[in-house]
Amino acid sequence: MLSFTVHSTEEGTAPLKLDGAYVVGSDGVPLRAELEVRNSRVYCAKRADGPAGLALVWPVPGSGALLLETSRLMDREKPYNLVLELVRGRLMHINQKREDWGLFDFDGVEPVTSEIDKARDLMVQALKTEDALQQSMVASEALKLAMVAGERLSLFHADIFLNRRKQAHAFSRRTLGCAVDLSNTSEAYRHRLRECFDYAYLPMPWRSVEPKQQEYTWQAFDAWVEWLVKNRMPIKVGPLVSFNEGQIPDWLAIYETDFEAVRNFIFEHVRRVVERYGSYVHQWDVISGIHADNTFQFTFEQLMEVTRITASLVKQLAPRAQTVINLVAPWGEYYARNQRTIPPMLYADMVVQSGVAFDGLGVQLLFGKPTDGMFTRDMFQISDRLDKLGNLGKPLHITTVQVPSAPTANGDQWYGGFWREPWSEPVQAQWVKEFYGIALSKPFVESITWADLADRPETGILPTGGLLSADLHPKLAFKVLKQYRAELLNAVRRPPVRRRDEIK
Repeated sequence: MLSFTVHSTEEGTAPLKLDGAYVVGSDGVPLRAELEVRNSRVYCAKRADGPAGLALVWPVPGSGALLLETSRLMDREKPYNLVLELVRGRLMHINQKREDWGLFDFDGVEPVTSEIDKARDLMVQALKTEDALQQSMVASEALKLAMVAGERLSLFHADIFLNRRKQAHAFSRRTLGCAVDLSNTSEAYRHRLRECFDYAYLPMPWRSVEPKQQEYTWQAFDAWVEWLVKNRMPIKVGPLVSFNEGQIPDWLAIYETDFEAVRNFIFEHVRRVVERYGSYVHQWDVISGIHADNTFQFTFEQLMEVTRITASLVKQLAPRAQTVINLVAPWGEYYARNQRTIPPMLYADMVVQSGVAFDGLGVQLLFGKPTDGMFTRDMFQISDRLDKLGNLGKPLHITTVQVPSAPTANGDQWYGGFWREPWSEPVQAQWVKEFYGIALSKPFVESITWADLADRPETGILPTGGLLSADLHPKLAFKVLKQYRAELLNAVRRPPVRRRDEIK
């Protein structure tokens, strides 16, 4: 049995919650387990042998309420100290990344190294402490230092490589984009879009295209494509295929046990959309999240076949456009609860290795909602996950990114977690600044798409996640991103080449 003791070491600490918690194996893959809290102890009855850790939302003063992982541990009767194992897991991860990034002796990293050493020394002190409460108090101080040090290490690394990319003029003119609300066609909305972004992402769920079988609704899509083409703004579209319940049309459900019929419907749907808009779209999100949202309960082989035929068809019909296969919930928490799904890294690796014809991987990064894949993580964790995706050898497109600008309606700060402080416009703006810097420092990241231009209180995944308020007033994050884009455009522009006879 794997179990952890919990000691409240901070005044006002909320009761321990297991929302979003799961057990993770030594290879980083979530494991099936039953979790329970009894008498200040977390019990993890896992269904697999071997070392494992616990991931759960944990409050760290100054860093936020974040989904953190303990070190990997063997089963034993005596419980582990939860906060001590959280800091041990963090420091082990930091040391791994310092080695990956080559930052052990890098000039200028000394202040961060000093913080890491202090956190390590406090952890050692905690290990030597026999009193359980005192041990938790010392470990909590170590965790505070380790969390800050991890993020500072990520920002230090990002600053180096972002400057290198800028100096090498490595950014294209299609780096920053935003998804649009198809129902909002006001000139003010469209002006804000052009003011801050290089391209527009048109969400095109199958449910909206063909709400009833053989009945198509193209008007909203046609209007936006016409305006974007007229204004010479590049267009990305997707997802063409998703098995999320909110994406697939209701009428398709009657064929859920007939794989061949569903496959044929997918083929015809993709062909119809790409033939209609193929000459206007420069990037297609071909298939999105079928590793996590397996509504039809297809087998692994069937999911891979859908991926292969869909990507191949788009490549055939629109050979000049980029094709992207999109991942959701990139840490794979959902797999701990549904074994009919596929861990995201396994699915991505299989797609790359199987020879599927596509141009890049996509990933969705949404935080601040109590849903698998959306519990808040910090910049260190995000940077590491991007590195793992980059190691697969394909260009990476961040197809959806978003955090809220206000706490949840019920006022529960633990509700989905938060970063450093409860969500607000200044916190959202600072998150945007640091995230874009980290993401664009990665040489394999080619584009970033923000999820909502304006707040959508009734229909948005994150109702306050827009860069504009619902009345189109710019938030601080919009201004930060606008300035960021101006700096990137300056980096894109190469200095003019002077003729040899002009050089003195």
